[in-house]
Amino acid sequence: MILSDTRILEEVEKGSIVISPWDRSQLGSNSYDVHLGEWLAIYKDAVLDAKKHNEIAYFKIPEEGYVLQPHQLYLGVTQEYTETHHHVPFLEGKSSTGRLGIIIHATAGKGDIGFCGNWTLEISCHIPVRIYCGMPIGQLIYFPLEGDVSVTYDRKKNAKYSNQPDKPVESMMWRNKF
Repeated sequence: MILSDTRILEEVEKGSIVISPWDRSQLGSNSYDVHLGEWLAIYKDAVLDAKKHNEIAYFKIPEEGYVLQPHQLYLGVTQEYTETHHHVPFLEGKSSTGRLGIIIHATAGKGDIGFCGNWTLEISCHIPVRIYCGMPIGQLIYFPLEGDVSVTYDRKKNAKYSNQPDKPVESMMWRNKF
């Protein structure tokens, strides 16, 4: 079951869903539109290593936009800071974004109960496409959770992506033991 616009609004008013900045006009019938933040990042190395800390280089999207290139992974970020305390958030691309050939996440579309922060986007494209800071980039949908959560994400000792800033965050795979 997905929360309707009425239910999302109720949860925002109760504080169990936090979206900042909040703009009622971005609330769809069962989702909330999020926008591309001003920062992008790319990895510095051509070959990434899952066992090491792969550094990224940040840059701001210029006012005239930035042209994404195929075969390049870009890390982006949502303008919106979110918190979810009783519902499971999923981030999906908007159909208008997809029709431009933009993919906003490779695998990480699901958030956890207790996630607090801006969403890092794993952006790629099929053909060159110009993007802009503030453009609608995705939509959040919320699912109710059945059962109690023993430890929310923001209280997990090993939570690698808690309190994400308004800049993209690189992979923290290297912190895992394998």
